[in-house]
This record gives sequence, C-alpha cells and structure tokens, in this order.
Amino acid sequence: MEELIARIEEVIQPVLRDHGVELVDVEWRGHAHRGVLRVAIDKPGGVGIADCERVSREVGDVLDANDVIAGHYDLEVSSPGLDRPLRTEREYRWAIGKPVRCWLADGREVRGRLGDVDGTRLVIESEGGRHDVPREEVRRARLEPEVPWPRHA
Repeated sequence: MEELIARIEEVIQPVLRDHGVELVDVEWRGHAHRGVLRVAIDKPGGVGIADCERVSREVGDVLDANDVIAGHYDLEVSSPGLDRPLRTEREYRWAIGKPVRCWLADGREVRGRLGDVDGTRLVIESEGGRHDVPREEVRRARLEPEVPWPRHA
C-alpha cells in the first residue's frame, strides 16, 4: 500500500505544481471491483471547485497514462477542509503555528497551537502551558478552524 501511495504522489506532483497547489493527502481504498483514490489539495487562500475539477482531469490522465493503478477506480480531488485531519509528517509540519486538537490514547484531548513536531513528539502550546505529546499516544489529530466571527455594529 505504501509503495502505491508513494508512486501516486511521485506521478501527480508535477501536475499539482503546474496548477500551483500542494498535496495534502492521498488515500487509497481498494475494493474488489472498483477502488477509490482520494487526493486532498490546498493552496494559499484555499482551493475552489474549479481548481479541483482542473486538477482531477489532469491527475486522472497522468495516472492512467503511467498505468499506476490496475483496474477501475474513482478519483476524488478535494480541499482538506477547515478541520483537516493531520496524519503524516508533512501535514504536521505544515500545521506548525496553527491551532490543533489531538485525541490521545488515554482518552484526553489536547488543544492549542502546534509549536513543534518531530518523529517522536508534538509540542502543543496552550493557555494551560506547553504539552509534550508522544506521537504514539496520538490517536487522531485535526486542525482547529480559525473562523472569524462577523462583528455586529
């Protein structure tokens, strides 16, 4: 599975660069008759439907031309969303300085700004102080949306 994801990323990166977007996540769900490939992309200011449509067409063409995925599959290209999940080292590094929420193996939740990340730990800074969170304890992590609320006059 990891080899397939790595090959997909390698083949689609030039298309993404040409469109000025960056890869956030690749997810493959193989099924007996038809798999699903999900590609999440982003760019400063966010991606729109038109970005996803353009990238989807070209990514599908380049994957098919390079015969990366055997058999039939559905391709879904989308934005990662305001509360994007954080799973890979790339995603954690991107999120440094941004508000995050982590659910830990012992049932606790830790919220705050991601201050640092390495292969073994996350540093999350909150009003309650600095939290060194072992990576193996993180069961799920997401970006916390920073939504500016409208001001009433």
